[in-house]
Amino acid sequence: MKKFDIALLTESRYLAPVNPNNYTRNILTEDLLMREALERKGLRVTRVDWADPDFDWTSTSAALFRTTWDYFDRFPEFTRWMDIVSTRTRLINPIELIRWNMDKHYLRDLENKDIAIPPTRIIEKGEAITLRELHAETGWNDSVVKPTVSGGGRHTYRLHPENLADHESIFQTLILNEAMILQPYLRSIETRGEVALMVIGGQFSHAILKRAKEGDFRVQDDFGGTVHPYAPTSEEIEFAEYIISVCTPQPLYARVDLMFDDNDQPVVSELELIEPEMWFRFHLAAADVLADVVVKTYF
Repeated sequence: MKKFDIALLTESRYLAPVNPNNYTRNILTEDLLMREALERKGLRVTRVDWADPDFDWTSTSAALFRTTWDYFDRFPEFTRWMDIVSTRTRLINPIELIRWNMDKHYLRDLENKDIAIPPTRIIEKGEAITLRELHAETGWNDSVVKPTVSGGGRHTYRLHPENLADHESIFQTLILNEAMILQPYLRSIETRGEVALMVIGGQFSHAILKRAKEGDFRVQDDFGGTVHPYAPTSEEIEFAEYIISVCTPQPLYARVDLMFDDNDQPVVSELELIEPEMWFRFHLAAADVLADVVVKTYF
């Protein structure tokens, strides 16, 4: 018999912090809500740093990705770890989805299924091109560049003709080692923010609105972004659920981030299937819904 039914995956910074700040306390709260929801279903739950070299992954029936928010900084290590651990326990979401969703090349796959994304130019690793040449090619005067494997606003820069030279060196350094993505800057981020819709078991659960602090465009907490309750339209809910429906295999849980283009139409800014922040604290029932889906699918 396995020692645990499920392991909640986190990282070392959030495993047992001594003096957590508000951001970390929110993370601990979210993980606790998920743990308690699973335990109410009768599951034996542990919480573990994904990179813990001493944890026996055969001791748990499944592992649920929650706050592994250093994976993009340790990408080669993380992918090797996944390959090994997937042979010893079941990963949730499934490893096929995680591998696909780890790299923003997936936006092209969504676009090929007629799902609206922002105009996107992918710069492959090693491509010989400058930022000025990219802006001339695309015709964009105001853009955002970021790695295709990224999170938390890592190496995310807003570009315009006056600052291209300032960012050229870091851009050239980055594309030597990884692919990048360039998109036009959508001004709705300043007025409407970014909408995050949580989808559990294929059904919409709840939504929040992410806003950047004044003078910035990044909505992440790291840069002063804030989150607020949000009531999505029926069209936004239908759009999010449809996006999840085209994923193969189906994710148990997901977050669909939407922005609005210059015609005020929703576009997918990001699809989070790996370790989405779910904001259970805004909608306490969602943790129980996810726990119910986990039990019905895996136990």
